[in-house]
Formats: sequence, C-alpha cells, structure tokens
Amino acid sequence: MTSQQIWIAYLTIVRKEVSRFLRIWQQTLLPPVITTSLYFVIFGNLIGPRIGQMNGHNYMDFIVPGLILMSVISSSYANVSSSFFSAKFQRSIEEIQVTPTPNSIILLGYVTGGMVRGMLVGTVVTVVALFFSRLVVHSALVMISVIMLTSLLFALGGFLNGIFARKFDDVSIVPNFILTPLTYLGGVFYSIKLLPDFWQNVSHINPVLYMINAFRFGFLGTSDISLSTSYIVRPEKRRDVVSDHASFSTFGSGQHPDDD
Repeated sequence: MTSQQIWIAYLTIVRKEVSRFLRIWQQTLLPPVITTSLYFVIFGNLIGPRIGQMNGHNYMDFIVPGLILMSVISSSYANVSSSFFSAKFQRSIEEIQVTPTPNSIILLGYVTGGMVRGMLVGTVVTVVALFFSRLVVHSALVMISVIMLTSLLFALGGFLNGIFARKFDDVSIVPNFILTPLTYLGGVFYSIKLLPDFWQNVSHINPVLYMINAFRFGFLGTSDISLSTSYIVRPEKRRDVVSDHASFSTFGSGQHPDDD
C-alpha cells in the first residue's frame, strides 16, 4: 500500500470509531458525566466541607483532577475493548484483515478512536466541574500530556482485552475487578500522605496513582509523587501493553493468542 492509501485506511477506521460512539452518545458520553456529577455533589458539596482542606486545597478542588482522569480511563478502555470485540464477534474484523491494511494501522485506528472518546469525555466532565469548582490550570503542558498518555495507555489495554476476550463477559472482567479498584485506590479522593507508611508503600505499586497525581499537578501544582517519577512509570506500563501488536498479528493469522 502507498502512504496515501495507508493514511486513508487509518482515517476510515478512526472515522468509523468516532461515529460509532457519537451515534450512541446517550450510552457513551452521558453516563460518565452523570456519574461524575454525583461525585461532585456527594463528595464535594456534602462531605467536602466536613473534611476541610486536603494538601492545602479545598477538598472539591482536590478531587476534581482525579474524577476527570477517572472518566478518561474508563471511557478510553471501554471504547476500544467493546468495539474491537464486537467486530471480532460479528466477524466484521475479517473484512479489514483481508485488505492490505497493515495490522499496525488497524491497531492505531482503534486506539485513536478510544483516545478521542476518552479526551472528549474528559473535556465534558471538565466543563461540568466548572459548575462546582474554580478550576485553575497550573501547567497546561503537564495536564494535556498526562491526559493524552493516559488515554493512549488504556486504549491499548482495551485493545488487548478485546483480542483475548472470548465472550462478552470477558470484556467487563478487567474494568470491574482491576481498573475500578486501582482507580479508587489511586488517590482520587484522598492523599496517600494520610495513610500509614506500610499502605503508602503498597499504594506506590498502583500505576494509576502516578497518573492521577501528575494530572493533579497540572491543575493544582501539588502532587504526592514526584512529577518526573510519574512520567517514568507511565512509559514502562505502556511498553508492557504495546505487545498487543504482536498478539494482534497472531490473531490475524487465524490463531487465538491463548491457543497453543
């Protein structure tokens, strides 16, 4: 394929993915906004005043960055995992695989679609947050880079989930039993400085902790984790999941990655 044909193939996949989640916006864009708004009302307005300040900031201002990134994580992951598995289940992915389109372009197209949904949901949630908090951006570069890298990482993870899933139940296992606990224990609602030393050390195993703290630094200028450490950990995790390209190549050859 020529470079122009590859570019057209990539844009076609991205356009298909974006139009898919925009067509059902009531299911893809609205629920995260409603859920996050409830967090703002319950934890910010009702419980927040009783808690007081957290790391020198109003509690509502403290939780806003984490809630925004939480919606980005779940949306980026869910978009790619559900979309790719549906294409695999309906065997429509075979229509793409019989074309000369490289597997890397198929991967990139699906991942870009997941990133677009994640960042779009994050933008909408940020707008909603303006009704509850006075958002002040400390570093736009850090904020934008973190949200893009995070959406990329979890879109890749969603693609990997879509490859290995054998039934629809498999698509929901990782979000329910892995992503949700990691996110809630990643310092969205509290500072890890409040934890005993042992649990602080345990919390450092959680990769989501680094993402949320880096994103919080972009808004508030404060973080429980060194910013440089957060940026170092993220590429390491991304390198672990980028192997899904090899898994996809195996799937493209007609063999399931789990098969011997």
